[in-house]
Amino acid sequence: MPIIVNLDVMMARRKMSLNELSGKVDLTLSNLSILKTGKAKAIRFSTLEAICNALECQPGDILEYSSRRDKETERLRDEETK
Repeated sequence: MPIIVNLDVMMARRKMSLNELSGKVDLTLSNLSILKTGKAKAIRFSTLEAICNALECQPGDILEYSSRRDKETERLRDEETK
């Protein structure tokens, strides 16, 4: 999928845990985890708005479009989140 979710990056920049974000945006940990790992197929604008409000960022800070994915970059990003 050419949409890349950088939620984990923004959370790290804001030093915010998944638990803390979950409480602020009123989403379950499992739904936030699905979004964070890029496995989500869709996101509601109201959810995106709540996340941006909690993280004090813009939607473009969380979502990125790429016409092709670099597998090495993706692998390194996955390793950073472990």
